[in-house]
Amino acid sequence: MTNQSEFQKILAKPGQRALAGVGIENFEQLAKFTQAEIMELHGIGKNGMNRLQIALAEKGLSFASTK
Repeated sequence: MTNQSEFQKILAKPGQRALAGVGIENFEQLAKFTQAEIMELHGIGKNGMNRLQIALAEKGLSFASTK
């Protein structure tokens, strides 16, 4: 299973496009961004953010600290 298919399982199409649009292809790349940066993306809402937080935690990762 690829990381992209994991994004497909947890995010609606607009959220998937938002991450792809800034070059995020896996959870390791996602963890380099702050929550605020991801929330600014068109297509990522509160529900999507909650799903991403859970998925990151399951992989032992988290969003970056505020820069």
